[in-house]
Amino acid sequence: MTTLYIGNLPFSATSDLLRHIFEQVGTVRSAKIITEVETGRSKGFGFIEMATSTEATEAISRFNGDTYDGRVVTVSDSRDRK
Repeated sequence: MTTLYIGNLPFSATSDLLRHIFEQVGTVRSAKIITEVETGRSKGFGFIEMATSTEATEAISRFNGDTYDGRVVTVSDSRDRK
């Protein structure tokens, strides 16, 4: 399983929307938009877990730099928190 970081998302994006988009290239194990605790509003980024590294690589090459709702989205390998 490979986790991808999805950044610069429109604030209207949902976890279901992310799942739907990324399922175009493979099996999505999970999709999560990160939200502010107090307001529940999206912070503009999220994470996708793809089933295989091959699918993750395909997702990066296909979706990195795409425009959604007027925003250029970043898709990359997720880095571990330090």
